[in-house]
Amino acid sequence: MAVEKRSETDHPLAVDRRTMLRGTALATGGVLLGGALGISAVGSAAAAAEPRLYTRSDWKARAPKSPISIQSQAPTHIVVHHTATGNASDTSASHAAALSRSIQRHHMDNNGWTDTGQQLTISRGGHIMEGRDNSFKAIRDGGHVIGAHTANHNSHTIGIENEGTYSSETPPAALMSSLVETCVWLCAVYGLDPREAIVGHRDYNSTNCPGDKLYSMLPKLRDDVGSKLRKQLGDMSRQASRGIDPSRLPGFPEAPSNERVAAFYHGPTLGDLDTGR
Repeated sequence: MAVEKRSETDHPLAVDRRTMLRGTALATGGVLLGGALGISAVGSAAAAAEPRLYTRSDWKARAPKSPISIQSQAPTHIVVHHTATGNASDTSASHAAALSRSIQRHHMDNNGWTDTGQQLTISRGGHIMEGRDNSFKAIRDGGHVIGAHTANHNSHTIGIENEGTYSSETPPAALMSSLVETCVWLCAVYGLDPREAIVGHRDYNSTNCPGDKLYSMLPKLRDDVGSKLRKQLGDMSRQASRGIDPSRLPGFPEAPSNERVAAFYHGPTLGDLDTGR
C-alpha cells in the first residue's frame, strides 16, 4: 500500500509549499539549499518552533564509542517509530531518562552500535529526549546525524522513537502533543512539507512499526503539523519585508512505497546501503 499522495488543496489547514518556504525564507532573510534531496531553512522560524527538549546530559547518556559527525545535507523525511516496549504508566521525566538509557544500552551493548540508533525519543509522558550524540546540534544547524533506525534509508531520514506499543492502543495525548511540536520544529528547520515528509517506519521497511493505531493517526499528525506551520510561518511572512521566489527552489522527493507485512516487530534498522551503525 503506497503512502497516500495529497494535493495542496486537500485540507484547509494543510500548509501549502509556497507559503511554507516563503514564510521560512522571510523569517530568516534567505534559504540555505540542502542539495538535491531537500531544503534547509535555519533561523527565526526554527527557533520559534523549538519545543522543550532534554539533552543527553539531562538523561546521563554514555559517550559514543566513536565520535559522531554532522553531515551538512539535511534529511528529507521524518520517520515515526514506536519502541515496541510496554505501555508504562509512569509519565515522569526520570522515567523518560531511564528509557533513553535502556535503549542506548541495548543498542550499544547488544547490537554493537556506536551509540543509540534514533535521533529523538518521546516518552509516554511527552518528554522529548535527544538520542544519538550531536542530534540537537545537527538539527539546529540544519544538518543531519546519520542514525540506525530505518534500514537503507538512514542517510536521509531522521527517526523519532515513541515509547510504547501501538498495534491497538492509542498513544497518550501528551505523547501526541509532543510529537506534533517535534515535527513542527523539524519541518521549520529543514523546510519540509509535513504532508510528504512525515512517514511511518513501515513505509520503508517490512515491519508493522509504528503499530496499526499510531500509523492510522499519521494523516491527522500531518494536518496538525501543517496547521501550526501555516500559522507560524504566515505570521512571520506578514511581518517580513522581503523574500525569495519559491519556484526557484528544488522540489521535494517522492514519498516512499509501503512494504507492510502482517508480523509485528519493531523492524529493520540497518541495511546494505547504510554506511554506519
